[in-house]
Amino acid sequence: MWQHFKQLDWLLITVALLLVGIGLSSIYSSSLGQGDFLNFKKQIIFFGIAILLMLLLSFFDWRALREDPYLILILYFLCLAGLAGLFFFAPEIRGVKGWYKVGPIYVDPIEFTKIILIVLLAKYFSMRHIEMYRVRHILLSGFYVLIPASLIFLQPDLGSVLILAALWVGVLIISGIKLRHFLILVLCLLMILILSWSFLLKDYQKERISSFIYPIEPLGISWSQNQAKIAIGSGGLFGQGIGQGSQTQYGFLTEPQTDFIFSAIAEETGLLGVAFLFLLFAILIWRIVKIAISAESNFPRLFVSGLAILLISQIFIHIGMNLGVLPIIGISLPLVSYGGSSLIATFAALGILQNIKIR
Repeated sequence: MWQHFKQLDWLLITVALLLVGIGLSSIYSSSLGQGDFLNFKKQIIFFGIAILLMLLLSFFDWRALREDPYLILILYFLCLAGLAGLFFFAPEIRGVKGWYKVGPIYVDPIEFTKIILIVLLAKYFSMRHIEMYRVRHILLSGFYVLIPASLIFLQPDLGSVLILAALWVGVLIISGIKLRHFLILVLCLLMILILSWSFLLKDYQKERISSFIYPIEPLGISWSQNQAKIAIGSGGLFGQGIGQGSQTQYGFLTEPQTDFIFSAIAEETGLLGVAFLFLLFAILIWRIVKIAISAESNFPRLFVSGLAILLISQIFIHIGMNLGVLPIIGISLPLVSYGGSSLIATFAALGILQNIKIR
């Protein structure tokens, strides 16, 4: 067992722990202004469960996933059942049925679905990488993603749908999709976006996108993003100090523990704190990519690459929302934002990644 722990990527683990630590300090700080530390306490418990799960999965032989397609399909259908069950058993929160309520805890099946989809896509393309010239493989893999994406869209949760789309396209590229097929795929996705605007998007989703392009309601739909930019700008070089950020502490910054935690961190730790956060994310992605490059077969390479794509897309969209260069679509910052399901699912994926690294 000691030899096993020595083989773990401790730099990656240390960086992940530091990111969670930054998130916990920001959650604690915003809890001061709210006078409610329940989320902070719950996040500590989630963190303990996530670390334990990562260590346990580091012992799990990842080859069981590659060699047992029935296990992957069972996990996939469990995720679909979890997503479908939201419409019947989940409470409606701010117009969205996205979480199961279990006592004081909310469980988000979308976060676990993301990881299972990475496993499924890695399995699918690792068996067919020499047949990527066949369009049917692109369509069938897209069908696997389309079913959970449709269920998520109906909640409605547009942000998570875009993350799944980015994951699918990213894995396609790494698997070796032809340039002609890729360009056709991009054209089809653009057509879907146009049709979605006309027939599928709800009015408030259109308002969010419209307010991003034409910010004409500073006290209305554009309020949250404007306050986020104010918080980031007021941080300066060194920040206003933990527990001292005016936007965060006085409630001007909406959702400072989830969707806008980057702005809360920037306000209270300044440019230096943001630079340190970027450095940690860069090291995290570098270590993950390094493991992907050193993988000796397609399945682990695609799984690890898919995890990198998932994290990069979420980081990019979250920070873009906070900076005002992307519309608000409700994406949390991995390992940093409050959320037990996201934290546990991410550390579970890191546990499988550790096992890939060792073996």
